[in-house]
Amino acid sequence: MRFFRSVVVGTLFSVMSVLPAFADIKVVVSIKPIHSLVSGVMAGVGVPSLIVEGAGSPHTYALKPSQARALQDADVVFWVGAALETFLEKPLESLGANAGIEALMDIPGLKQLPFREDGPGHDADEESHAKHEDAHENAHEDEHKHEAGHKDAHEDEHEDEHHHDHGEFDPHVWLDAENAKQMVRRISMTLVKTDPANAEVYRANTVAVLKRLDALDVQMTARLAPVADQPFVVFHDSYQYLEERFDLMAVGSITVVPDVMPGAERVGEILHRIHELKAVCIFAEPQFTSKLVQVIAQEGGVRTSVLDPLGAGIPAGPEQYFSLMGKLTDSMVECLGAPA
Repeated sequence: MRFFRSVVVGTLFSVMSVLPAFADIKVVVSIKPIHSLVSGVMAGVGVPSLIVEGAGSPHTYALKPSQARALQDADVVFWVGAALETFLEKPLESLGANAGIEALMDIPGLKQLPFREDGPGHDADEESHAKHEDAHENAHEDEHKHEAGHKDAHEDEHEDEHHHDHGEFDPHVWLDAENAKQMVRRISMTLVKTDPANAEVYRANTVAVLKRLDALDVQMTARLAPVADQPFVVFHDSYQYLEERFDLMAVGSITVVPDVMPGAERVGEILHRIHELKAVCIFAEPQFTSKLVQVIAQEGGVRTSVLDPLGAGIPAGPEQYFSLMGKLTDSMVECLGAPA
């Protein structure tokens, strides 16, 4: 009887040692994919608050009063950085010293790709003509300057602001699962430091999320490999990390600035790329109007689909990131792999 009692007591202590402690930690996250990763690490402890909800774009989002209050009360704030969520830069500067602010794009070792001033496809265009000489590069620069001179002043002003806001590197870093793993590790370290009472839960959750990210990467590699050589056009240049990770072949973007529609000259350039490089699909984005996409697709004789780098229509939570990457894969496989 004593043995039975000691086993029960020992078991209870073991269970209690891994149960989460009551957490009063207040965590705020900027966008859904990052919120999903944070939610996974916090599972069983608490639920982080999300700022950019629904189909909102981090490029143009306006902070609500309730969200501003949540930021002021936060113990930890996770965001990508000023290159993406420009609307958060000033509010975060006003937070007190007690708030921990983690710009995940600044993590040491995170893979960062240079921001492409003209979007994807210029390298592909050069390769298709086998022109790698310096003379071609100089001619290309001159052509770009010539094109810039034909844009109206309003578009130039907005594009200059956009390039400045984006900074040196492409901010869509979460679209590489290896980067997501780096972010999960930093998220875990920050939460353990802020809420040490739940350190063991955070660490156990981190191991589980990392395993799922490894499995996701393997699945995406297998599914995307058969369509990797199919040229496509995107609405704006959000998918460079996907292209790099899975060797995909984007040959152009309809606009460089997502909230400013392109001029007739850029539309003509995209149509030229579609015909010359034999693009098979144009991907729209739900955060922006698809009318122009449909017009270009009709004139170019290509299929259309939708890619959403944020997963706006997917419910927030720990499954959101995995659903997002799955839907991106589905859209690419279906549109790029469909019969001509």
